[in-house]
Amino acid sequence: MQARRRKCSHLLATGSAKWAANNRAARGGDQLIERHVTFEVVPGRESAFEDLFRTRYSKAMGRQPGFVSVGLLRESEQPSRYQMVIRFESLETAAAWRDSPEHRELSPVLKALYSGSSVVVYEVIA
Repeated sequence: MQARRRKCSHLLATGSAKWAANNRAARGGDQLIERHVTFEVVPGRESAFEDLFRTRYSKAMGRQPGFVSVGLLRESEQPSRYQMVIRFESLETAAAWRDSPEHRELSPVLKALYSGSSVVVYEVIA
């Protein structure tokens, strides 16, 4: 049996000018990381989730030291499932974002829009 690929439609990506930061030597040896956060958005709250991402969440994250990029994907076959793809220069800078006052302020607003989430963290190799 063949595995079926999930179809996603890209909504927004920010930080593309920083994309060159994925050269490990240019970063002084830091390990670039990518976090894939999957959200099960409450049906009917999809527009609010997308608006929050565009107007507040991605902008606040973009001001964080060590931020590289963020994108939001919506699954084509399950339009209430989203994936946020986030790159930071290191695990430490990603943790600093999660501990920041901006994230602490926005987290409850975001959580009100989804019923579940999961996170997978990757080291960027190439």
